[in-house]
Amino acid sequence: MPLEPGLSATIHAVVEDSDTAVSLGSGDVPVLGTPRIVALAEEATVAAVAGHLDDGQTTVGTEVQLEHLAPTCPGAAVEAQATLAKVEARRLSFVVRIHDDRGLVAAGKITRALVDRNRFLEKAGGDRAS
Repeated sequence: MPLEPGLSATIHAVVEDSDTAVSLGSGDVPVLGTPRIVALAEEATVAAVAGHLDDGQTTVGTEVQLEHLAPTCPGAAVEAQATLAKVEARRLSFVVRIHDDRGLVAAGKITRALVDRNRFLEKAGGDRAS
């Protein structure tokens, strides 16, 4: 299946204590930490193209531009949405938005590169091509 703009996915999660800035070492407040927001957004980008890659292909993150706009406390439900906005050769550009029940928590763009999994692992020096 071809990679075309418009592919999208949504990831749902409940904020746990382990997702907070305190637990992640990215701050000293017990709210959803920015590193966890980035991880949720990237998970959504991966899900958006799942099933649309050729055998042996994967995507790897190359750039994240994200604005963390509002705090979210443990116990709150969040959803990360990613939509493939542009395909330029091997470069995939996504628009991402993270919401909780009160509104927009974060928004931005993530760029991923389409790569051959085995060649990528060889270049990384890994001997595992699984």
